[in-house]
Amino acid sequence: MAQVKEGDVVKVHYTGKLVNGEQFDSSVGREPLEFTVGAGMMIKGFDAAMPGMVIGEKKTISIAPEDGYGEKSEDAIIEFPKENVPEDMKLEPGMSLTLSNEAGHPVQVVVVEVKETVIVLDANHFLAGQELIFDIELVEIV
Repeated sequence: MAQVKEGDVVKVHYTGKLVNGEQFDSSVGREPLEFTVGAGMMIKGFDAAMPGMVIGEKKTISIAPEDGYGEKSEDAIIEFPKENVPEDMKLEPGMSLTLSNEAGHPVQVVVVEVKETVIVLDANHFLAGQELIFDIELVEIV
């Protein structure tokens, strides 16, 4: 039976959870996820789990932050001038916003704190610093 090797295009079903069991993503009920193994399309830990799998095989893997979305970076905590926010926009801690970076690309941020003159925003990926658990099923080697 064929085993996955680096460079193969594969289709998988997956469910991603945090250590506390909270599910953050799943392909169940959708089309399987298709990607090229080892091409950098996936987080490092997910990619590394694929070689050697055979069609129909299921496994559960644990991915440390450094092989997932990285550790939280203090450089990604930014202070945004409150004067640049529309007056009618009510911001509260925990709110998600989309800003544009210097190149005009969208960046997801979360409001951490609203101060008198600035809003403290966290631009870290929401899964940064988290250990991730994935249930993976290899559906097809394309």
